[in-house]
Amino acid sequence: MELIYGIKDKPKFGQIVLFAIQQLLAIMAATIAVPAIVGNGLSASAALFGAGVGTFVYLLFTKSSSPVFLGSSFAFIGSMFSAFGGAASISVGYWGLIIGALMAGLVYVIIAIVVKFCGVAWIDKLLPPVIIGPTVAIIGLSLSGNAIGDLMKSSVAGGNEKVALICGLVTLAVTMLCSTYGKKIGRLIPFIIGILAGYLCASIFALIGNATGNSALVVINYSALKAVKGFFALPKFAFILGGSEGLKGITGSYILTIFAAYVPVAFVVFAEHLADHKNLSAIIGKDLLKEPGLTRTLLGDGVGTMVSALFGGCPNTTYGESIGCVAITRNASTITIWGCAILCIIFSLISPLVAFLETIPSCVMGGVCVALYGFIAVSGFKMFQQVDLNKNRNLFVASVIFITGVGGMVVKFGAVEIRTVACALILGILTNVMLSKEE
Repeated sequence: MELIYGIKDKPKFGQIVLFAIQQLLAIMAATIAVPAIVGNGLSASAALFGAGVGTFVYLLFTKSSSPVFLGSSFAFIGSMFSAFGGAASISVGYWGLIIGALMAGLVYVIIAIVVKFCGVAWIDKLLPPVIIGPTVAIIGLSLSGNAIGDLMKSSVAGGNEKVALICGLVTLAVTMLCSTYGKKIGRLIPFIIGILAGYLCASIFALIGNATGNSALVVINYSALKAVKGFFALPKFAFILGGSEGLKGITGSYILTIFAAYVPVAFVVFAEHLADHKNLSAIIGKDLLKEPGLTRTLLGDGVGTMVSALFGGCPNTTYGESIGCVAITRNASTITIWGCAILCIIFSLISPLVAFLETIPSCVMGGVCVALYGFIAVSGFKMFQQVDLNKNRNLFVASVIFITGVGGMVVKFGAVEIRTVACALILGILTNVMLSKEE
């Protein structure tokens, strides 16, 4: 892909701000969704703050050579539930989140050390294009249900799904038109323009609905804005919520519970880390596993997860939405990611801004995600083009990955959950090894 801005390019300041806001809008929904799902008092603003700090760490370790944002990981949701479920009290559970993230980060650090001394050749052999291509495609396809669900979802009870669909399709259409036909800045910020168009459309419907008493037309919820009482507010950080009393309640058996819940998932997320960086490498035309190197990306992701959880409680992971944003806008400048991380921290401290982000309707974000997740899937298919499908071995490997991935295979071992992408990747690797003797 021909990039408009390369990794080390420096757009003008005004452009950097716009690009950073666009990245923020792309990653925001998923980043604040994890604490919302887990509940137990976890804060969306703290998750934003933690994601920003975690991304700082990642960029420092990778020498600003990998343009991807780290956000809250959905893979650890089951682990986070275990941290609270096995705790004697909620305050202990907050420390469980932090301890679990430390364990998961250490897994990355250990693998990074192995890569440092053994190189990455074994990874290329273990994960050839016939595995990586379909797996990357599955990352996008496995999220398609979320995108369509949001596309037809009202943020207000009683809102009509057809009205939500119209707002989502307006968002998608404007995003596509700006990206394809836009001039200069319009082509570089299609998501901002698309989201604003969808937000305006939803607001017009809400205005008409409230004026006519037709609640079905109201799909946008402004309650977060109405609840704002001040301008600045310090997020409820995980280590503050845990407090000194929480530390006193940690037992040996609880530590083992956290270990069993987090460490196996960390190995699974490592596979997604590889797939994401392979995908991003194909998009920007540079092998990130060689420069800055897998050791640095793993260290950045691992240490970033440790630091992020200290504030927001959520382990981090590289975000497909961020990669999709790079692909569509053709802007790979890491200054944009720095800007996004800074905005995350600033926005997390400004109550009205956090509230505004929370009012963006689900259907509008669904429209954006149709494009984002689609680009991830298509980039995987592009990587798959170099595979010789005349060989039965390749046919079986790809078939196993696609069907288990599209079918949504999830395997649970107690509190540990191996999610769809990881299941597809693991089975693909086993199939490839099993059939490795084919001529």
